[in-house]
Amino acid sequence: MTDKPNTPESVPHPRGIRSYVRRAGRTTVGQAKALESLGPRFLLPYQSSPVDLAQVFGRAAPAVLEIGFGMGEATAHIAALLPDTNFLCCEVHPPGVGALLKRIGEQELANIRIVEHDAVEVLDHMLPEGALAGAHIFFPDPWHKLRHNKRRLVQPHFVAKLLPRLQPGGYIHCATDWEPYAQQMLEVLSAEPALRNTAEGFAPRPDYRPLTKFENRGLRLGHGVWDVVFRKT
Repeated sequence: MTDKPNTPESVPHPRGIRSYVRRAGRTTVGQAKALESLGPRFLLPYQSSPVDLAQVFGRAAPAVLEIGFGMGEATAHIAALLPDTNFLCCEVHPPGVGALLKRIGEQELANIRIVEHDAVEVLDHMLPEGALAGAHIFFPDPWHKLRHNKRRLVQPHFVAKLLPRLQPGGYIHCATDWEPYAQQMLEVLSAEPALRNTAEGFAPRPDYRPLTKFENRGLRLGHGVWDVVFRKT
């Protein structure tokens, strides 16, 4: 959600934790065509009961949950790099969903399924225990204002939801360009006894996570980016 002055009266104030912020934007013609032609195959409708990921993807393979993929640039790159991994990707922004579908078609990717729904509810209802080999949380909304910090996704009660869905040895990989949020991520994950840090503090950027155009621009301006990678013991 946006700050109250920009929020229509008809939109309720968010209650509880959410994995997303509503953004403005229009779906392009190419994205709309991708939604029409590829949506039936790659969009997984939200449901309030557990799904069998092997059945969803048509194969048994390690599954990674991606929470909020934006326009799908990094998602498509990683899926192409790791064809033996299944990627279940959650995003509520329709242009982003269309953009990723377009990339799926252009790159002939078969290992992605998209749920156009809040990832927290997907965790709560669609994913059985031990279903995931990993989770990617790249550049979630930082909620810069101090009074809004409580709306950040990476908090103890969210980690408590995610942990049962991770297999032993499964990982959580977070990345952010907002240092106070990076510190919070590190503190929250370090405080969970079922997780261990894969590095001394912040992690080097794993090879599979690409530098996006947004990130490259930020680095040129002197902005930092921090990765945090923990594994379930």
